[in-house]
Amino acid sequence: MKVRYSYLPQQFSDCDDLWSELKDFVKTGDFTLGAPLKKFEANFSKLMGVKHALGVNSGTDAIKLSLKAKGVSFGDEVITAANTFVATVGAIAELGAKPVFIDCDDTFCMDVDLLEKAITEKTKAIVPVHFTGYMTDMRKLMPIAEKYNLAVIEDACQSILGSIDGRKAGTWGDAGAFSLHPLKNLNVWSDGGLIITNDDELAESLSLIRNHGLSDRDSVEVLGVNSRLDTIQAVVGNWLIPSTEEIAEKRIQHASYYDEHLSKLPEIEIPPRPNGFKIVYHLYIVFAQNRDSLLEYCLNAGIEAKIHYPIPIYRQPAVDYLGYKEGDFPVSDAHTKKIITFPCDQHLSTEQMDYVIKTVNEFYQQ
Repeated sequence: MKVRYSYLPQQFSDCDDLWSELKDFVKTGDFTLGAPLKKFEANFSKLMGVKHALGVNSGTDAIKLSLKAKGVSFGDEVITAANTFVATVGAIAELGAKPVFIDCDDTFCMDVDLLEKAITEKTKAIVPVHFTGYMTDMRKLMPIAEKYNLAVIEDACQSILGSIDGRKAGTWGDAGAFSLHPLKNLNVWSDGGLIITNDDELAESLSLIRNHGLSDRDSVEVLGVNSRLDTIQAVVGNWLIPSTEEIAEKRIQHASYYDEHLSKLPEIEIPPRPNGFKIVYHLYIVFAQNRDSLLEYCLNAGIEAKIHYPIPIYRQPAVDYLGYKEGDFPVSDAHTKKIITFPCDQHLSTEQMDYVIKTVNEFYQQ
């Protein structure tokens, strides 16, 4: 049996109605900041329960433009997690700011208890990363940010509809950044992103920045960039967005099924599932003994297991200039040696999940 990682062929296997919508759209020529994009932004605002949503060309730009709109620039420091995807760090660095890392906890998110010690006179913002479908503990983070008057841009690219005590990822800070990459829980057919905020002034600034700073065809209010979400991708987004809540619930159900069965193995440790946290499982990750051999065994058995990530971002050559060294973030380092990701998407069958569970059991019974 094959248990694939990418579910895209299944997700878009029955989309004749979408093709029809795309054909109708092409005839309009409304390609740039068009009506379907405005509709998608309104739909996403409603889904998230916020005043504003703005489509941009990627989750990376959603982070970068939000930081730019909050005034982050050369010489500033921005605090983020030591185990995030490179896009978070790249967005900070592109503005000329210095990424400052802090370690994670066993939810794979920033350990907020370490946050205050990392704040300096140069700190301008915090980018908590809601990693793998978990959320950083924003109940603890926001009072610290308010104490030091720091901007908070939530990297919610992997946690659409995640929440803490019913409050959704992306709605706690000044802005929330989301990705529409094809492998995200809400996806389109290329790169894409969204920024949400309840701040009218920030929304207006972001609207200018994403479109060259133009307030109209001939008036440039600020120097911006070209980071508009393609309207054709908004057509795809509008087609899929009604299914977003169902997608999240399916992933939660599948993760619970895995938890129930894999937790019986002494060699597998299930990460914490904190009370009040809705985890939406963009990735399903557990801690495994003899991880590398287990990974090889699963791959040979046709299961596309992965590691997210084998080398934490703070130890990558691209950030050598920051001066960090192995051992600076011991929890992130420890995770790289024992984490393994199993397919957990909404299209998996019970038969496929049983095969994963059976294969893991067989490996440890050898």
